[in-house]
Amino acid sequence: MIVLNCKQGSDEWIQARLGIPTASQFHRIITPKTMKPAASAEGYIDQLVAEYLLGEQLDDSPTDFMQRGNILEEEAVRWYEFNHQCDTIPVGLILRDDRMVGCSPDRLVGENGGLEIKCPMPKNHVGYLLHGLSQDYRCQIQGGLWLSGRDWWDFVSYHPTLPKFEARIDRDDEFIRAMAELVDEFVVRLLEARKLVEEMAK
Repeated sequence: MIVLNCKQGSDEWIQARLGIPTASQFHRIITPKTMKPAASAEGYIDQLVAEYLLGEQLDDSPTDFMQRGNILEEEAVRWYEFNHQCDTIPVGLILRDDRMVGCSPDRLVGENGGLEIKCPMPKNHVGYLLHGLSQDYRCQIQGGLWLSGRDWWDFVSYHPTLPKFEARIDRDDEFIRAMAELVDEFVVRLLEARKLVEEMAK
């Protein structure tokens, strides 16, 4: 495991994760419910090869709510730390030893935990309050647990005036084994695709 303590969103952070699969996109490699290969894997390979060869991140234009989330994240961290009477550790990027797979936790918690913070649209936040956490973030959270080696992850949906939503997700080793196998296969295909396009450019 390689831990880079660069600021998320910085040039160093973007370059370190350029052209490699990251946990927030693992749902494009494995379907969260069935643990089978995702139909979108081929398109994800195309995107990552393009990023690698161009040396720039694609589809990175921030939306209004993404910008709002960045502003509210520090407030959400302070709320979480006060509520749990703990300190959290900011981290830029966690990479596998071969630097071919990564994740960017919002925070690490103590020796065993991690933290994912969302500041979504109000209707989505209310959806968490009423219906709980869906399968949507299973791949991202289990991916963070896999790459960090940690035991649990807290998911927080934060809104400054509405009730806060929080869920703790434990490590799911069965899912992680299936995910790791499919990610390994994906990386092999990714490297083959890179080589093929590079040879075309000669």
